[in-house]
Amino acid sequence: MPELTTPQPCRHAAPTAKAIKLAYLMFDRPDLERASEFLTDFGLVTASRSADALYWRAADTAPFCYCIRKAKKAAFAGFGFEVANMDDLVALSQLAGASAIEDVSYPGGGKKVVLSDPSGFCVEAICAQRPVAALPRRAALPLNFSEARNRVNDTQRPPVAAPEILRLGHVVLEVADFQASSAWYTQHFGLIPSDVQVLPDGSPAVVFFRLDLGDTPADHHTLAMAQGFMPLYSHSAYELVDADALGMGQRLLREKNWQHAWGIGRHILGSQLFDYWQDPWGAKHEHYCDGDLFTADQPMGVHSVSRQAMAQWGQSMPLSFTKPKINLVTLRGLCRSLRHSEDVTLKKLKMLARIFA
Repeated sequence: MPELTTPQPCRHAAPTAKAIKLAYLMFDRPDLERASEFLTDFGLVTASRSADALYWRAADTAPFCYCIRKAKKAAFAGFGFEVANMDDLVALSQLAGASAIEDVSYPGGGKKVVLSDPSGFCVEAICAQRPVAALPRRAALPLNFSEARNRVNDTQRPPVAAPEILRLGHVVLEVADFQASSAWYTQHFGLIPSDVQVLPDGSPAVVFFRLDLGDTPADHHTLAMAQGFMPLYSHSAYELVDADALGMGQRLLREKNWQHAWGIGRHILGSQLFDYWQDPWGAKHEHYCDGDLFTADQPMGVHSVSRQAMAQWGQSMPLSFTKPKINLVTLRGLCRSLRHSEDVTLKKLKMLARIFA
């Protein structure tokens, strides 16, 4: 087993607050109608709209899980964690750079505190949202196995329709300041590292964080972070009911001529069956089902990072999945991180390039 030689990621003994859910994601888009076409085909449902924003929901009781805001330039605008109570919001509002506690204008209302993590991502802590009625959804299809014949005198015919998204599952970010960013999320939101993938020198390359829900099983990861050379949105993931929903989603998204990114396959860390698609601005969105669940007492695993370590079977991870866009913005970001980030070195970048190039 490889050895982790850096102090992060690790649990924090007394976090400021504890996140209990990934509540929503926020994106800026220049064309709300084009964004809506993709999200509808992907399986989200319109919750409400204002003059300059659209809110989308899944089938669960969350009032929304995805917001697109009208803007001149496409960008990832941040995400929200739900916390348990006002005491958590009060504690978070005392952090350096945090906003005061604010009323929420989003669907579901509530209160929020707006923060910025060490990588510059906007993170909103929200509580007291009003739930909504769950949407109708089909049950998982019964499967026949040699030991369990669950379907007799019947056939499998999953509906030919956009897959019903059950809920928002996780978000994955790339960061330059890996140590500081990991420490911030464990210290202020109580996230627990489930697994970390390390480079040959023992430094972390990817960490998968889950929520600390005590004895209640939590997703293997709700937030994952990868060592990069500048802050970037990598992808977000949305749970489907079963593998047939995953396959039908791929069929229909292909028929609609959306850009496929990777899949179908099964991950190693987290074990999800996955399929990735890109929206009109290249932002990756993952359909998944059958993910691992851990309680708080599960220890962290340490693994070597490699392209082969990303999936057990299925299509190999394409080079395009991790290859950064080379433009003036990314070149400036690279130069800035090499000058100012302790976690970004030429040696580390060369190791990452050898693994993922």
